[in-house]
Amino acid sequence: MLETSARLLSLLSLLQTPREWTGTELAARLEVTTRTVRNDVDRLRSLGYPVHATRGSAGGYRLGAGADLPPLLLDDEEAVAVALGLRNATTGSIAGIEESALRALAKLEQVLPSRLRRRVNTLAQYTISIPPDRGGPRVEPSMLSSITAAARDRERLRFDYTTHDGQALRREAEPHRLVSWGRRWYLVAWDVARADWRTYRVDRMTLATPNGARFSPRPPPADDLARYVSQRVTAAWYSVTARVIVHAPAALVAERLPAAVGPVEALDEHRCVVSTGSDSVQMLALWLGALEADFEVSDSPELAERFAALADRYARAAAASIPTSATAATTTTTTTTTTE
Repeated sequence: MLETSARLLSLLSLLQTPREWTGTELAARLEVTTRTVRNDVDRLRSLGYPVHATRGSAGGYRLGAGADLPPLLLDDEEAVAVALGLRNATTGSIAGIEESALRALAKLEQVLPSRLRRRVNTLAQYTISIPPDRGGPRVEPSMLSSITAAARDRERLRFDYTTHDGQALRREAEPHRLVSWGRRWYLVAWDVARADWRTYRVDRMTLATPNGARFSPRPPPADDLARYVSQRVTAAWYSVTARVIVHAPAALVAERLPAAVGPVEALDEHRCVVSTGSDSVQMLALWLGALEADFEVSDSPELAERFAALADRYARAAAASIPTSATAATTTTTTTTTTE
């Protein structure tokens, strides 16, 4: 009986994944026959679990939505991942989610086996998170839910929008997708009045109710919406922009740069293009100098002049900083803390 009960729990755990399982696949995972799988599925149905089956070569078993919430079965790694995710959710960009995440984490830790509870607590005890900037933009969960519900139901959104320069505008748009980037949320939508795709920061939106008329979905503005948003947001943020060819592999440059800098595109295995910018030519020139790779900027003569000025300044600083033999002899050794 214990073996049968354990097998039923394993079967239920497999069926909770978002896919269909053939009888042969389930039999192989559970190390039983397909007939035993059919019998176990009947037992789950008798217990009230809505296990659906489809016939044919592409058919299989899946767990449907029911009136009652079935027990959530997680393996060890899934349980640890959920616990860590809940801890991280307490410092996210969604307002008011901290308390809900802490309540859910407390419930989860109560039912974790001692070996897993110790793993989770050890990770929490021996890691330190840098608190996010509390002055940054945050959005309400209800706001995100309202926007995604309108996108699902294909209903236009009507909202007041505050632009970067503080101007208040009324907008009506057909929502397509939400994109999360760092601590900001962006809505990609078709602007009805301007008849074009636009990107809106969600924290600057104030929704009006009810929603507008229904709409037919349009082809999205790009296949890669994350890249689409990063390009548009980068251009909007910076008063000075540049297209930089970096003589280094794209993967290496992408590792060195934060996502907010801009998209990195490979030209070949040795070069890439970074579309970026800054609030001033001076800051952009300094930032590019920190890339530790050769680069070319072909679309900004003003930036080229700044490079020349910096090169002269650095050369003079290097010449003035070369120690003499007497200075080198009296140099003392100091201990510093470095970050690797």
